[in-house]
Amino acid sequence: MFAKVVMADTADGNTAVSSRPPGEEEQGGGEGGGGSEEDAGGGLTDAQRDVLERCLHALKHGKNDSHTLAALLLITRLCPASQLDKPTLRRIFEAVGLNLPARLLVTAVRGSESSALPPHELLSLGTALLAALSTDPDMASHPQLLITIPLLLGILANGPLSNQQKQEEEMGHSQDNEGQSSERSSTDITVEISAGESHSSKQKEDDGTASNGAPASKETSACSSLDEAMASDCYQVLTAVCALPRGPDQLLSRGAVLALCQAVAQNQTLSQDKGLPLLGRLLSGKTKDKVWSKHSAELLTLLLRLCKDFCESADQARLDMCSQLVQFLPPAGVAVDSEELKGAMSRVCGELRPMMQAKLTPRQIGPILVLSACLLDLYGWELLGPPKFCCLLVNRACVEVRMGLEEPPGNKLSPELQHTLTGCYRIMEAAIEQACSPALTQTTAPSQSSVSSLSLQQSRQVLRVLEEAFSALIYHLQQVDPNQYGDPFVFATFRSLCSWLAEETSCLKEEVMGLLPFLIGYSRSHLQGESSEQGLSDWMADMCVSDERLAWTGKEPLRYLLPALCHLSAEEGPRKVLLTLDTPALLVDYLSQSWTSLRGKGGVVLGSDPSMETVCSALLNFTVTEPERVRKDPCFKTLEAFLSEALPVLVHKPRLLVLAANYCTLGLMIGRLKLSPAGESGFG
Repeated sequence: MFAKVVMADTADGNTAVSSRPPGEEEQGGGEGGGGSEEDAGGGLTDAQRDVLERCLHALKHGKNDSHTLAALLLITRLCPASQLDKPTLRRIFEAVGLNLPARLLVTAVRGSESSALPPHELLSLGTALLAALSTDPDMASHPQLLITIPLLLGILANGPLSNQQKQEEEMGHSQDNEGQSSERSSTDITVEISAGESHSSKQKEDDGTASNGAPASKETSACSSLDEAMASDCYQVLTAVCALPRGPDQLLSRGAVLALCQAVAQNQTLSQDKGLPLLGRLLSGKTKDKVWSKHSAELLTLLLRLCKDFCESADQARLDMCSQLVQFLPPAGVAVDSEELKGAMSRVCGELRPMMQAKLTPRQIGPILVLSACLLDLYGWELLGPPKFCCLLVNRACVEVRMGLEEPPGNKLSPELQHTLTGCYRIMEAAIEQACSPALTQTTAPSQSSVSSLSLQQSRQVLRVLEEAFSALIYHLQQVDPNQYGDPFVFATFRSLCSWLAEETSCLKEEVMGLLPFLIGYSRSHLQGESSEQGLSDWMADMCVSDERLAWTGKEPLRYLLPALCHLSAEEGPRKVLLTLDTPALLVDYLSQSWTSLRGKGGVVLGSDPSMETVCSALLNFTVTEPERVRKDPCFKTLEAFLSEALPVLVHKPRLLVLAANYCTLGLMIGRLKLSPAGESGFG
């Protein structure tokens, strides 16, 4: 990183830093050189350890910045970081501190004439030090490092010598309040350079920077472009901060989105390789809506450019860009409002069609399926293409699901495969919703670009491949142990199967009945808070592409299963299994929790949760078909008391009229049963 240096005392007592060719370097600083024994605490020789200790002493007790920089540069050359153990690295970090690199950046921005080093080299030193320090999480989260973020972003967006007075003033104010190293803070950084030697400490390109004796115009020209080493160091700091628990918020509050968008738009150094991935991380998960609401114009411009690049790229480059596009997709509201974006996405879909028809490996087809699933979420089937392509998309998704899930028990799915299968689930869910939609039979003149124009034969083919894929889901869920209930992928698989069961229960009936113990046990575990919820909560925030970003409550699994329970509780075979699993008590518990939540959130005024009406329907099936169970099961007594308490609250609430009718009907049926003699149904 730095030029090879040695430290020597000059006649006036100042420290000189001089460069030497690699062949002239003397190991150990001339004392004990050539030592070969490895230090027990790391990979250093005895001579290197001796030099390191003296340099650490100089770092801690140096009288000026010349001493500090000389000791630091000597460490970087004679004691490579790869040979240092963590405790030693920590000692170096603590000795250097964050004050020095921060002041290097401030001095470079101010452009002080008293500094012996040109601004570009000060920036090079400062960013290199910050990059090294940021590898330690404690240092990366330190306030003194965080205040340098605006300046680093400015360097990446505008180049090293741009006008960044605002950032510099913010940093300078913070530096004045630190109260540390006050004598050193009051002066600019000064380092004596040996005559005729002023190579950049971090130069990696042939054109380089000018020497001190070069004309000013030449130096300015060399410094106006951002060299790769400095850009890499800036991105290292920002990436380290982003990896912290509150890192994304720290970057967002300091203007990271605008700066990174500007860097990409101007094609600054490493903006494509490091800037886009970092921006993609900021646009993922819980911060997505917040960022898009604040910077929608800039992000839309960037996304349109990415779509254009995607359409103009070669086939292999498009495969690599699929995952990137997914990160930059906007929330549903923004996507629908922008006709320009819709047109760009339509062109992207046009490029996806031949890719989908090509012969691809599972690793190659995965990103295409995930991107297609996200576009399906945002725009529906019509944007994706004609019915024939939609059938192909569903078929490819189902094939990937079968290949991924029909593995022998004990085979662990990779995170990459889980991500692909989750996208396939969304395609399957949308397909079953569309295949069972009343629009298939009611539409008189369907659009030729819509999947609703499938022929009867195509619809049967889609349902057949879906049945095979959902059979694979059942097989996979049969292998799940209770200690895996907190796994987000298990929940994704569970939810996808519920979408099938909500529409179709006549197929795979025996397999579904055999899986009922898992379905009920899984739902009960989450409703009663017996499973780990944090992973599922984070996953829901990360995976959600639509505008429905609700917090995890534990009721979600049962809420997805409820439509299927309505069908299953009406059939004798499945109903008997459900009764052995004490399903009515689970439904009563869900209804009670939902009512408490509804009242607490003002839902009595705003409107009800539709799932509460579905619960009433399932409970009504049990009440009508199993009178003896109703008379003997304590949960129905609890339900009757709950209904008696809740009904008066629902009176004269127009928004809750349907829920009130369900409560009233269910309560009357239970009450009539209890008035009837034992052995009579009481329903004629």
